[in-house]
Amino acid sequence: MAPALPPAERAAAAGTLTRPHATLAYSVTGRPGAPLAVHAHGALSSRAHERRAGLFDWTALTATHRLARYDARGHGASTGRAVPADYRYPGLAADLLALCDHLSPGAPVTGLGASMGAATVLWAALERPERFDRLVLAIPAVAWAAREPRRSGLRAAATLVERRGRSALDAAARISGPPAVLAEVPQYTTEFDLPEPLLPAALRAAAESDLPEPAVLRALPHPVLLLAWDTDPLHPLATARTLAAHLPDARLHVSHTLADVRSWGRRAADFLV
Repeated sequence: MAPALPPAERAAAAGTLTRPHATLAYSVTGRPGAPLAVHAHGALSSRAHERRAGLFDWTALTATHRLARYDARGHGASTGRAVPADYRYPGLAADLLALCDHLSPGAPVTGLGASMGAATVLWAALERPERFDRLVLAIPAVAWAAREPRRSGLRAAATLVERRGRSALDAAARISGPPAVLAEVPQYTTEFDLPEPLLPAALRAAAESDLPEPAVLRALPHPVLLLAWDTDPLHPLATARTLAAHLPDARLHVSHTLADVRSWGRRAADFLV
């Protein structure tokens, strides 16, 4: 077990990484030299969006690890262009791998991701399995055959933004509301942290993307912690269960309450040590 870091040594640093057609903004908390864990957020979100929502708090990991969080290209403080191919999962995985190489060139890292970020981590681990030691995958999104109806909805959302602006998409998201498990989060917001000119490209990329095929995942050697909730059709429990069945060394935790969701950071910290 790695020794805990004193609070004074859990310093924060920020930086940027230049990528093809994008600049990634990131921040790192923890003592230099500690093992690295990198978190990838969900679609149309960002580091700031997650903080406002009060979800996916991984700070417990900084007792033993450096924790890097970054904004995916085009999201939050990162830049991008309005080209759908730039936002497909394998491309996002290449960004994650480049950030891992930049922040931890000599040692494997722990990959953490939520929703789109979980897909990013999986694609990156398949591309370069030696780059990671463990994976933490939260709320993997609807996938494979069950994703087909979702694709048309994402394309329709892209067209809606092009015709009526992002305010129309924000309004539709407010009407649908959050998953039931998040109903008690007063600060939860369905607004998106992506500039309006980039929204259609990101939405179309999500329509064209998917998780890797389950059979391919059997090749991944990493211990995996899957974190799921059970009241969200966009992140159904069926996806997490299929991943748990095909990943060789996976454990699945399902939350039914907000209090249990808020335990995920501690569960992930325990999993890492």
